Amino acid sequence: MGCAVKPALRPLCLALLLAACSAGRAPDAPAQQAQAADNWTNPGGDAGKTHYSTLTDITPANVAALGLAWEANLGTNRVLEATPVVIDGVMYTSGVAGRAYAFDAATGKELWRFEPEVSMQVNRTVCCDMANRGVAVANGKVFVAALDAQLYALDAKTGKIVWKADTVDDKARGVNSTGAPEIAGNVVLIGNGGAEYDTRGYVSAYDLNSGKLVWRFHTVPRDPTLGPQDHPDLEEAVKTWDPKSRWDIGGGGTPWDAINYDAETGNVIIGTGNGGPYHTVKRSPKGGDQLYLASLVALDAKTGRKKWHYQQTPGDNWDFTSTQPMILTHMKIDGADRAVLIHAPKNGFLYVIDRRNGKVLRANPIVRVNWADGVDLSTGRPRLRPDRADYATSPKIVFPGTTGARNWHPGSYDPQTGLYYASVLDMGNLIYQTPGEKPLRRKMLNVDAALVFTSVLAAALPTMPPPVQAAVKALPEWPDVLKSPGKAELRAIDPLTGRTRWAVPAQGWQDRAGTLTTASGLLFNGNIAGQLRVFDKANGKLLKSIDTGSSILAAPMTYRVKGVQYVAVMAAWGGGGYAYVPPYSAAYKRGNQGRLLVFKLGGSPTPLPPELAPLEVAPPPPAQAPDVTKAMIAQGQQLFFANCVMCHSNQHRSITPDLRRMQPETHRAFEQIVLGGLLQPNGMPRWDDLLKPREVSAIHAWLIDEQARTRADELEKKKRGLPLDAPSLAILSNY
Repeated sequence: MGCAVKPALRPLCLALLLAACSAGRAPDAPAQQAQAADNWTNPGGDAGKTHYSTLTDITPANVAALGLAWEANLGTNRVLEATPVVIDGVMYTSGVAGRAYAFDAATGKELWRFEPEVSMQVNRTVCCDMANRGVAVANGKVFVAALDAQLYALDAKTGKIVWKADTVDDKARGVNSTGAPEIAGNVVLIGNGGAEYDTRGYVSAYDLNSGKLVWRFHTVPRDPTLGPQDHPDLEEAVKTWDPKSRWDIGGGGTPWDAINYDAETGNVIIGTGNGGPYHTVKRSPKGGDQLYLASLVALDAKTGRKKWHYQQTPGDNWDFTSTQPMILTHMKIDGADRAVLIHAPKNGFLYVIDRRNGKVLRANPIVRVNWADGVDLSTGRPRLRPDRADYATSPKIVFPGTTGARNWHPGSYDPQTGLYYASVLDMGNLIYQTPGEKPLRRKMLNVDAALVFTSVLAAALPTMPPPVQAAVKALPEWPDVLKSPGKAELRAIDPLTGRTRWAVPAQGWQDRAGTLTTASGLLFNGNIAGQLRVFDKANGKLLKSIDTGSSILAAPMTYRVKGVQYVAVMAAWGGGGYAYVPPYSAAYKRGNQGRLLVFKLGGSPTPLPPELAPLEVAPPPPAQAPDVTKAMIAQGQQLFFANCVMCHSNQHRSITPDLRRMQPETHRAFEQIVLGGLLQPNGMPRWDDLLKPREVSAIHAWLIDEQARTRADELEKKKRGLPLDAPSLAILSNY
């Protein structure tokens, strides 16, 4: 069925196509929504996950009257990344670690809430906070994945468990789950995370009604010495790996987000994650493309067999995941209407791909890119630049950085303007191998290189070893870093050319959030300073800004109940780098109370959380034990940075405990907390399987020393009348 029609008629054509493709389904199969209007039936809004709404009640002319309709306090101080779903006046959404909620979408009355039983030991293998990106709804059920990779089907009316599936394929590995499930015909799919640890990626499909596993597709092969691969399509993939690869570390490729069902083709398209460990020489020593890392893979929704794949970053060395949200739509390209996929992964390119066969139609850089100098459209392969980006033997400044040009924050495609709207980060990394061979460990972080963002590189360089300083200053990227260390922007981009039509600067590199566009000409986007902003999507003009007092990362959505249009967004800081709370964020000023905020025309002013009390000088630490030496303190520092710093930044206003400010009772219980799991229910896992009592004592000794330094520094600041969170006056060369 062709669709060569005018742009204004394409939504109708898409609806007809979806209806035609749905004709052969079982009677209870969920319907696909071609457009988002009164209902917003999945986190992306419509079948293509365009984050675009056809509603027009809120317009540039009346948006000034937008105010709070209702809010819900979700009882957490950790990240909220989900976009809610609304079906027939009921809102469903997810929260920390896989909690789920249902509300009356017009009044905010809570209908039910669900909290899964999750062992907080899973936090040992979660890189980026206890995030969850949404629910799926079908057949009277709400599907949500808990952090420990348990998939729940809940009764949509009551929130009671209908069935539960354990999606973990190997209990010995650090498997977790943070993405939204995806409905694909009569199955529900979920992927896994953990590539930075020891996980082998896979996506699993379960029967909607029974929870029975229907099929599973691993995204990387297993050790070929174990015999045939556990999926036929991996026989092709294993040939692209060194036979002596570190199969024990898993390989990575985890599809932790970006799973889209394409009803027009019957395929499920998944985006896969980075390789683990980061550099290919540690993972597949002889190199190779290493399928299906950093790829888009189309699978038959009924069988799990591969239809096509496209690898965006062959032999990934830089954490260039392809798990960023994708958009399915139709576009006129080279005179023909094409069913396409729009995708901007971490690697810096914006792709337009034919989703029927995986052919790359367009691939344009949207930020500085030096790991490749373009993509050959005849083959789809990037033209790699190992001389500029391979850090195996010498330091390199790589653009974009490991934070990615794009990340999980959803973008929007607007069929009226033909533009892609998204938060974009133009920043790089200095990457280099640190001296000594570091053991790669099971269920432990296996990031095998030093990473420094270019946004702070000029300030950090003098603290680095002289050979590294000399090498960095000789790199061709160094002058550009000094001139433009990095910037984040909200952009309107032409997906066919990669050119920016307009841009709004962000306050810092961490200031990124999801987007929503509407048929009335509006673009909604939050920021971590706590503002929900409304722009004219044609030119980026700011039309309305609501100060919520809560940091916003998630994508807003919109719906209508009984003729009233609402806009909703979830708000709380966290995600990657969650322990480092930016000083310009609402979370730094007012705390991180997790909220669901819903707005309408004629609504009320939004109440702001109270400002946090002024910082107090760090309390005095206990005396060091008699046997503590300088060598032991130095060992404690190394152990802390190897095991603890992912969660404990020891930063003012962190959403995890600042261990430079421990109270006497915490010092007394330190070993019991770290080795005995005393605070495991609060999110602090135990470490008795990895750390010995003497090593824990060394970590504690270093923290006591740090607390003493911090207290002395802050007492001096107080004496001088300086704020306690001003840059340190002390020389903390070991921090």
